[in-house]
Amino acid sequence: MNPMFQRLGLLVGQEALDALSRTRVLVFGAGGVGSWAAEALVRCGIGRIGVVDSDAVCITNINRQTQAVIENLGKPKVAALKERLLSINPSCAVDAFEAVFRRENASLFGIESVGYVIDAIDSLSFKLDLIETAFQFRIPLFSSMGMAQKLDPTRLQVADVWDTYGCPLARLVRQGLRKRGFDGRFPAVFSPERLPQSAGTTAVPCGSAQCFCSVKSEMDWCASKKIVNGSAVTVTASAGLILASLVVNAVVHHEKLG
Repeated sequence: MNPMFQRLGLLVGQEALDALSRTRVLVFGAGGVGSWAAEALVRCGIGRIGVVDSDAVCITNINRQTQAVIENLGKPKVAALKERLLSINPSCAVDAFEAVFRRENASLFGIESVGYVIDAIDSLSFKLDLIETAFQFRIPLFSSMGMAQKLDPTRLQVADVWDTYGCPLARLVRQGLRKRGFDGRFPAVFSPERLPQSAGTTAVPCGSAQCFCSVKSEMDWCASKKIVNGSAVTVTASAGLILASLVVNAVVHHEKLG
């Protein structure tokens, strides 16, 4: 048994560890949720992982993204995350895709041949495209709903996407899927927590005086967004760890049943 994964092996057995090492996962979104999901998967012995994101590391990412450290400011998120993952397990095959997922470029990522897909995408249209594409290729998908404006990780839940509630993004996902005639089912991580409106929970326009990345001429790497929402690593990382656990348990359960 590889001593790096001995503690997990004591829980699941060598056969399950071998199955994890043969598994390839694609993580779409390398932010506050996806980066932690990717790290947890590598720490659980996943043999190959792809991380997909088009943004660069911004100083405002440091509060919640595993690859976001001062020396990585301005680097592509996926490149910085790849370095981080390989520093944990150099034997893991890590594919970094500095790109945005679109239905038209699905073949770029080899999605048709992966074992599992983790959806940690913020953009609604791309999120819906990914969900439909994963179902097209019959790839098991685990999806994160909205983790901004949340402060209590104990409120996180896992449910079928159609059974989610109290989450604005989950509502938009359900509506979008219905409009597309999609009726598939998949697990979603969500939180019904709704914080009271206050100065601490107000979203601010990106690049405004309230945004710390307002000097764009000096921060060309800063991602451009319509608004900046408050978020906490305790929630985003917890959601990422839950997504990783769903993959690990699916692999282990499948191996034991097989």
